[in-house]
Amino acid sequence: MAARPWHAVVLTLFPEMFPGPLAASLAGRAQTEGLWHLETLDIRDFARNKHRSVDDAPFGGGSGMVMRPDVVAAAVDAALSQAPPGAPAVYLSPRGTRLDQTLVREFAAGPGLVLLCGRYEGVDQRAIEARGLREVSLGDFVLSGGEPAALALIDACLRLLPGVVGSAGSLAEESFEGDLLEYPHYTRPQDWDGRPVPEVLLSGHHAKVAAWRRAEAEKITRERRPDLWDRYAAAHGTERLAQARRGKKGPKGQEDER
Repeated sequence: MAARPWHAVVLTLFPEMFPGPLAASLAGRAQTEGLWHLETLDIRDFARNKHRSVDDAPFGGGSGMVMRPDVVAAAVDAALSQAPPGAPAVYLSPRGTRLDQTLVREFAAGPGLVLLCGRYEGVDQRAIEARGLREVSLGDFVLSGGEPAALALIDACLRLLPGVVGSAGSLAEESFEGDLLEYPHYTRPQDWDGRPVPEVLLSGHHAKVAAWRRAEAEKITRERRPDLWDRYAAAHGTERLAQARRGKKGPKGQEDER
């Protein structure tokens, strides 16, 4: 029996924003080939008055409006009934757990996702708690709504589905795999604007190329993402790596190379 396609159900006030970029390139081809499926539900369809109101003023005062719990809960229930069993319901919110590649792998390994795209000041807390919504953030910034975050999350998951990306090897060497940022890339022309390609990449010596790429990935990660570097150093149990991150001196009193 063939495996069921990975299935995303998006709850939004702006269904016209989907599939958007997901209809192009690898994601679009994978959808055409039946590797994944997308549904959108308009949250306004679950409003209970003639004006299709989905929000109201916050209790306690303050600016902005809050999405009503009755409307949101009804929409989530409908989405869960259409999603595969076991698909988690995720509320895209700046106060959620920050999305990283580990979380993407978890979501991609499952049957799919139900994604709630918030608007206004957010969603009534009672709906979040009553429906067990898992809050996820794209990063430490604020968007006008959850739709761009939903597109990004779906795209990140799709790349990990079997058959979507042609070369599995390319996935293994990308940023955040193994807690390292990706090494630099070069192609023709060999010399451009007075900037030559590093000689090691022209050597044909695969072991030397691999070593250079790992060293560059470590250097870039150490300089740009100390949080990732500390995790990488800890995972590898390498005191020298941790010392290099902090610029500390080694056991012989000499500063580690950077």
